Amino acid sequence: MLTTIPHASAGPATPLLIAHGLYGSGRNWGVIAKRLSDRGPVIAVDMRNHGTSPWFETHSYTDMAGDLAEVIASRGAPMDVLGHSMGGKAAMALALTRPDLVNRLIVADIAPVSYTHSQSQFIDAMRSVDLSRVEKRSDAEAQLKPLVEDQTLVTFFTQSLDLKARKWRLNLDVLERDMPGILAFPEIAGRFDGPVLFLSGGNSHYVTPDHRPTIKALFPAARFAKIPGAGHWLHAEKPREFEAAVRAWLDQTA
Repeated sequence: MLTTIPHASAGPATPLLIAHGLYGSGRNWGVIAKRLSDRGPVIAVDMRNHGTSPWFETHSYTDMAGDLAEVIASRGAPMDVLGHSMGGKAAMALALTRPDLVNRLIVADIAPVSYTHSQSQFIDAMRSVDLSRVEKRSDAEAQLKPLVEDQTLVTFFTQSLDLKARKWRLNLDVLERDMPGILAFPEIAGRFDGPVLFLSGGNSHYVTPDHRPTIKALFPAARFAKIPGAGHWLHAEKPREFEAAVRAWLDQTA
């Protein structure tokens, strides 16, 4: 079972499950989860091979959808599901294969398509950190800064560092090996007819107009929105705007 970070609430809304992206963790979503918990319960998960969840020898979207299904089934279905990037693809795979578990779906800055860019350079950067010289998070950040162009990612990555054990809370070997599958999207003979919001960063190119026919074929009720001035990491770059957009859509479709 995945590690979960629950945010309890006395609110009446359908529980919301949050699935983070590649190299992330449930704790990355702590502030947004806590703020949205005034509506109803919010559960942020650590995806497999991330955070304090178990490490496995596989990292496919079929696996990840099954993990999310297990969490939802253990707490009472259905739930609203919000997923960013890799977590968004896992959430889409869940909705397509187990629509009975998903009430509404929010997909943050990703489409159900294959991408050609790689994220393996960040694995190389994390591996290059001499953990024997890391006493505090800033020590790791200093080693990563020359290697990672986007400095906001440096802080993001080091949140997955176990300082006490001096190791990454990321199964870097499996993530590197399964990177082609992470960048792709599986062929699923399904369709999710429930409400779906594709929420993208205004400066991001992960979801383009060319993707819309594919999205609409799988998610006929899909709606689209953008957060101006935000890139791919929209929830970190514009957290208040992201929260407001999610809240407004959930309230409108309740």
